[in-house]
Amino acid sequence: MARRTATKTGAASAAGEREDERARPQRVGTYLYGIVPADVEVAEDARGVGDPPAPVTLLRHGEVGALVSDLTGKGPLGTPNDLLAHERLLDATAAEVPVLPIRFGAVVTGPDEIVAELLTPFHDEFLSALKQLEGRAEYVVKGRYDERTVLAEVLEENPEVARLRDQIREQPEEVTRDARIQIGEIVSAAITAKREADTQAAHDALAPLSVMVAVREPTHEQDAVHLALLVETERQGELEEAVKELAGQWAGRVTTRLLGPLAPYDFVVTPAAGEG
Repeated sequence: MARRTATKTGAASAAGEREDERARPQRVGTYLYGIVPADVEVAEDARGVGDPPAPVTLLRHGEVGALVSDLTGKGPLGTPNDLLAHERLLDATAAEVPVLPIRFGAVVTGPDEIVAELLTPFHDEFLSALKQLEGRAEYVVKGRYDERTVLAEVLEENPEVARLRDQIREQPEEVTRDARIQIGEIVSAAITAKREADTQAAHDALAPLSVMVAVREPTHEQDAVHLALLVETERQGELEEAVKELAGQWAGRVTTRLLGPLAPYDFVVTPAAGEG
């Protein structure tokens, strides 16, 4: 939704865009998506949150700019569609230019406040972070165990579980409660150990292709791997091949997915308007 262009930057440009904003009386607030270099151009058909989806524009100040859209107050903000619009806009941006994503739901009174409270005081920090992200994006590797396969591994590796299962077979549930709890604890600990080992294996295989790696918390009890990677976008093909090779090694045991390019949520911290 954005590409590099020879757009003029500076206070005059920002002031001109703020004048345009003032000519829109329907606005009751300004929604903030992320920070990008000032020399990008937003596609005319870029849309963000709201019903109907609002056009996205770039508010420039110095060498940085804020991706924003008007809020009209016609409907509630925070629907699943709004969240998807926020994420899609930032992910599409990250595929083309460096972007510092702002967390979902950031609403500011108007463009003047964004410039005064965010772009001006944090201009140099934003610019430095954007330069570090130049040519890079986030990719996420997710792996989930096949339940039957991983449970078979646990039973084979933990004879105590098999013994307890035989012990409680065909007995009333009320008299096997303690044994069932013990089985659950053993299985949970075994899967946690497997997750740690498989996460380390994935880390070792993919870290050489990455600038940075972050281990994410599992989102499901059967999660095997959940890694966020900051990768040079020109190396995406290499990353895809490495993940494909990993998936081949885990065939029938772990279902593996590669997501990206994505906005680098795991590798940047941006202040909210009003902080500082």
